[in-house]
Amino acid sequence: MLIKIRRAIISVTDKTGVAEFAGELNNMGVEIISTGGTAKVIREAGVPVKDVSGLTGFPEMMDGRVKTLHPRVHGGILAIRDNPSHIRQMDENGILPIDMVVVNLYAFEETVARPGVKLDEAIENIDIGGPAMLRSSAKNFRYVTVIVDPSDYQYVLDELKANGGATCIATRFRLACKVFAATYHYDQAIAQYLDCIDPDTHAYFKD
Repeated sequence: MLIKIRRAIISVTDKTGVAEFAGELNNMGVEIISTGGTAKVIREAGVPVKDVSGLTGFPEMMDGRVKTLHPRVHGGILAIRDNPSHIRQMDENGILPIDMVVVNLYAFEETVARPGVKLDEAIENIDIGGPAMLRSSAKNFRYVTVIVDPSDYQYVLDELKANGGATCIATRFRLACKVFAATYHYDQAIAQYLDCIDPDTHAYFKD
């Protein structure tokens, strides 16, 4: 089953190649929605991009802690496109379908690897919205293309060019599997770090 990409959300910590990737999507007629620093990088490259606040109707808030946790994001990702009830609810609530999600996560492991890092700083590098969008997209791989690894940009672009701007279900499934492996590794790293924090003093120790 081929699904044409018409709208993509891009929100990445590792911005390697993201402007070029967004530019290629734009050339294929894809509407690009983005957040914060990612939107800035894409915009500075001369690629049209809409802020996620324009999609949700809410500003990014609480120092960026809340920006994509919204029904107009997750409804657009999770909707089953051939379910009339889902489509009706999208129409009733102004939810637009999101066909591609490109997300990589806050650099938690790099942060806690720095000497002397404090618990508060580590906590602020626990990504919430990113894993939620990744998992929503991977769950709905039948309709949504999700990219967690920048090394997959060219692979996906090649497929889009070969299929008139669409991806096949085998590719979407493969990419979804990578997402669950990535989020598993991410949560494991957080758990391992917190296991080394004294609950009373919040000091870091190793066995």
